Amino acid sequence: MLIPRSFLHKINGIGNNKQPTPKFITSSSKMPIWHRRPTRTLMARKQLKVLHALDVATTQLYHFTAIMIAGMGFFTDAYDLFSISLVTDLLGRIYYHDGVLPVSVSALVNGVALCGTVLGQLLFGWLGDKVGRRHIYGVTLKLMVVCSLASGLSFHRSPQSVIATLCLFRFWLGIGIGGDYPLSATIMAEYANKKTRGAFIAAVFAMQGLGNLAAGIVAIIVSRAFKHAHGYDDDPHWHADYVWRIILMLGSVPAVLTYYWRMKMPETARFTALIAKNIKQAASDMTLVLNIDIADEHEELADVLTREYEFGFFTMEFLRRHGLHLLSTTVCWFMLDVSFYQLNLFMKDIFRDIDWIGNGSTMSPLEQTYKIAQREALIAIVGTLPGFFFAIKLMDKMGRIKMQLLGFTMMSVFMLVLAIPQVLCNGIWNSRYGHIYFVVMYSAIMFFINFGPNSTSFIIPAEIFPARLRSTCHGISGAGGKCGAIIGVLWFLYAKRSLPTTLFVLVGCNILGMVFTFLLPETKKRSLEEVTGERGDDVEQRGLFSIVRTPMFTV
Repeated sequence: MLIPRSFLHKINGIGNNKQPTPKFITSSSKMPIWHRRPTRTLMARKQLKVLHALDVATTQLYHFTAIMIAGMGFFTDAYDLFSISLVTDLLGRIYYHDGVLPVSVSALVNGVALCGTVLGQLLFGWLGDKVGRRHIYGVTLKLMVVCSLASGLSFHRSPQSVIATLCLFRFWLGIGIGGDYPLSATIMAEYANKKTRGAFIAAVFAMQGLGNLAAGIVAIIVSRAFKHAHGYDDDPHWHADYVWRIILMLGSVPAVLTYYWRMKMPETARFTALIAKNIKQAASDMTLVLNIDIADEHEELADVLTREYEFGFFTMEFLRRHGLHLLSTTVCWFMLDVSFYQLNLFMKDIFRDIDWIGNGSTMSPLEQTYKIAQREALIAIVGTLPGFFFAIKLMDKMGRIKMQLLGFTMMSVFMLVLAIPQVLCNGIWNSRYGHIYFVVMYSAIMFFINFGPNSTSFIIPAEIFPARLRSTCHGISGAGGKCGAIIGVLWFLYAKRSLPTTLFVLVGCNILGMVFTFLLPETKKRSLEEVTGERGDDVEQRGLFSIVRTPMFTV
């Protein structure tokens, strides 16, 4: 609708006695965005039946199919990332005369995949918005398959060359794993309905727990299959050298099994409609996979769809709307991963410090691997998997923000309850009942990591950013988290602090995570377009506070 400019001058107090010649401006003129009603662009978006159909669709078979397809990627991710912690001691005993990996080598073996993950999240997150979620999705899986196999085939004449080759392939493996994070989260968020979206994304991420457990089970089986290994003083190569290779290579199996189905997935309707602007194709794709009838939209809507709100990443408009969100998701994920990867990758070292594994010099390398895998599998069963289960169950009832705050809080409580007795009574962890106390507290920490920020930090970035930047922003948030993981690895190996001191530092990280959580909006049972403002509502979300700008004029 047209508005007389003279009327605008008058009500803004800048009119004069001379009546200007009536001129007309449209609502798309350059005036503050909160001073006008949604234009044809926004009204067009409101009419998109395909997006509404996704939001209100009942839970169907295809939702569970998508969970399995995306979830198996995370199963593979977790297996590949955490299986290395099961074989690092074995690598030391095979390739180094004193039976221990040097600190620098241990840092490289444990951390190089995380470095690749940072790059993969940034690169594939960006490509997911530029090229499409589906087209890039298969590339990440190929990388994981090839590099998992190549990691187990690392070879050369000298031990140093074997480790170098292993690290090279694990770096590229990390790139594939990193790319899976933003793509899986974005795809599941854009497929799911608004009522159960949180549970669906959490279910995808919960496959990480199963992958972690699977790594332990595989290590137990393989080490037992080669139980006639040589003793510590004998040459262990002919038996033990096969074990770590088999364990690492088996990570490619679940990825291979799901590759065909991943490539058969259609592009998400939100990418097709909001970014590619092919509304007819989006309706056609979703009609097939969701078994619902979506009437085709008028093709001219694609010409105006999102035109007015297509601000880029490096713009003041993005900074105003989502800059604080991106900072908060990145910091929260960073603080979480400082704790999460220390407690997972170095679980065996922690258990060794409290004498729960035994003296490695008195057992064969494979017996040591068996005991490490057994203990880590126990923690996964008692702490990790129950945490993921309750996260899925309660995500859409509690909401993301409450769960994240609860998780950070309870992590801090149990870290303090675990650390303080050891400070007051040095050596209490090493006693018989001290082991039980330690395992219970450690499992409780792992429970609230997963029933808390480990799940929510993955979900929130997939919901609060606009479709054309969703994968990019999720990748940036995740890359920030993996930077925290790298710092956690280096801290554990080089700082040489006692475990109680480390736990006190992690409590500080949890508190910072809690502070930045308050700056994030709640997304429970809201459509993605409503959360991001793409629906047409001019709403700025600032954590617990919503600033609603009411238009000054009716257009």
